[in-house]
Amino acid sequence: MEDILLQVTGLTKRFAGLIASNGLELAVQRGETHAIIGPNGAGKTTLIAQLQGELHPDEGVIHFNGRDITSDPPHARARYGIARSFQITSIFPKFSALDNAALAVQAQAGHSFHFFRYVNRDPSLVEPAQEALTTVGLADRFDTAAENLSHGERRQLEIAMALAMRPILLLLDEPMAGMSRRDSARMAQLLAKLKRSYTIVLVEHDMDAVFSLADRISVLVAGSTIATGLPDEIRANAEVKAAYLGHRG
Repeated sequence: MEDILLQVTGLTKRFAGLIASNGLELAVQRGETHAIIGPNGAGKTTLIAQLQGELHPDEGVIHFNGRDITSDPPHARARYGIARSFQITSIFPKFSALDNAALAVQAQAGHSFHFFRYVNRDPSLVEPAQEALTTVGLADRFDTAAENLSHGERRQLEIAMALAMRPILLLLDEPMAGMSRRDSARMAQLLAKLKRSYTIVLVEHDMDAVFSLADRISVLVAGSTIATGLPDEIRANAEVKAAYLGHRG
């Protein structure tokens, strides 16, 4: 029997006259990397925002790890083990890489942000932050201000901030957005390493990365799931080809 970590049923989200999620169905198995693909405007980022709690659905139910989290706020979901990276890098540019990761640990623990207290003096914050930064390849950048990191390194830092929260589920929204070919290859290597330890929901436009990393893929069109399957099944699906893969430019 499948071990379902995340179950989404009948998810619907409206913005005035726009239906961004339209009865969406999704089941993510524990330990898998599940990619979400679809054309622009398909509702991928809206789905991620609803899973993380930034947005709440108008209809439908979200179950995570056996718990109904449909109405729970983001900080509660973080404590349950859900961490998100954003399509646009979301970091504190003046803070060091270590401070950014340490603040993520602090937030996950449910503490208020004490910006005037040196978080990097607290071992309970520093140690998981250092571990996360080392995991993503930033072991030599602890003391570097985030604004002085390259674009690729900032994306790595954002993932480190998610890892520092000790998640069960990682929600990654276009982690390769805006990257050079070299940085994209480095990120793909990092994601391949992470998939051995985390359940991942991955939204990504780089189809080579998607098909090499994903265990299963769901395809969204107009806010609905039109297909879910193994990468080879999705490649061969005529409806998917017509709606998306056949029209990539």
